[in-house]
Amino acid sequence: MAIERIDTDLCTGCRKCMSCCPADVIRMDNDNQKAFIKYQEDCSTCFFCMLECSENAITMSVAKTSPYFTSWG
Repeated sequence: MAIERIDTDLCTGCRKCMSCCPADVIRMDNDNQKAFIKYQEDCSTCFFCMLECSENAITMSVAKTSPYFTSWG
């Protein structure tokens, strides 16, 4: 999977990762107000969540990524 983990010690619950995720993979735990990965298998490996996280709480894996390609048309 692409998104591996969200470090709850570093997460401040700002919800930026939830807001920017186009695949709706990340949710908020209502008990501790921290982000968690709800639908890991749906991660599209866009890295938006990792880039938006100002606390560097998100760890990504490149195992699911594919090389960039150019589309014509």
